[in-house]
Amino acid sequence: MLRRKNQSRVIYLIATLILLILPFIYDSRTLLILLTQVFIFSIFAMSYDLLLGFTGIVSFGHAMFFGIGAYTMGIFMKRFEPTLANLFLALLLVILFTAVISFFIGLLTLRLKSHFYAMLTLAFAGLFLVLAEKWRTMTYGNDGFTFRVPELLRDRTDFYLICLVLLVMVFVFLRRLINSPLGRVIQAIRENEQRTESLGYSVLHYKIISSVVSGVIAGIAGMLYAISLRFVNTSVFSIDITLDALLMSIIGGVGTLIGAVIGAGLIEFAHHWLTAMAKIHWIFERWIIFFGIIYILAVMFFPQGIVGALKSLKVKKSKKQVVKTEKNAAG
Repeated sequence: MLRRKNQSRVIYLIATLILLILPFIYDSRTLLILLTQVFIFSIFAMSYDLLLGFTGIVSFGHAMFFGIGAYTMGIFMKRFEPTLANLFLALLLVILFTAVISFFIGLLTLRLKSHFYAMLTLAFAGLFLVLAEKWRTMTYGNDGFTFRVPELLRDRTDFYLICLVLLVMVFVFLRRLINSPLGRVIQAIRENEQRTESLGYSVLHYKIISSVVSGVIAGIAGMLYAISLRFVNTSVFSIDITLDALLMSIIGGVGTLIGAVIGAGLIEFAHHWLTAMAKIHWIFERWIIFFGIIYILAVMFFPQGIVGALKSLKVKKSKKQVVKTEKNAAG
């Protein structure tokens, strides 16, 4: 087990180093922008994986925190000077707003079970979408608005590196969280909520903690998304954003964290490739159909996700080696 952990750490370190030096050895603006989007949605997908994969909570309204982060950053940068000091103030506001809203929504909804909770979160996300559409003096409705960002973030390479560093920080933080005593209780709730409660743990409190952490990280992802576009509109509250996070987690492997990163990479690259192919041939104009086919095939052949399938393959190999060793010893 320790050997596997060390191997994983080495692989993560090598991958991070390659991504760090990539913009300096391969000058492609398109690839840089695409990878930046992958980093942003990896952060968002990991925040969803904390809910779905480790706490066992299915939410259809996770986009509300993503949208809150995007709008908070956009409105703050539009109304104030785009300086680094104001950027950090906007970040603090994103953390504060998402933490408070996720706390109160969790307090109101997490007592409900399964699909009742999921549908209520969808209703809350719809409420924020309507608010963003109607409060035109602040949000400019569905038309959205552009805003300026600090000089540091205007350079695509600098922004790429910032997003990469934040991705690594969030990944390390969540890994430590799920391996902590708090994380073990959260995973116990996922496995058997009634038994965990019978052991004396306040299940609701632990669910709220998971919801708040997940909401704050989703808000940070939304903030980065708004900065990458320098534009924000009501689409950041759409259910498509939540479904993207759900698909990324499932395709990569639920309850693995790294699966969320792999899933985000696959979906973003598939989306980019299919959109590019639509310009070449008319058959790809309905690329969403191909996207759906890819998802169906992935679920059929990798029901545990890519990471889960690889783990199962390793377990089978190790079992075969054990059986082979036992046979040789008996012979």
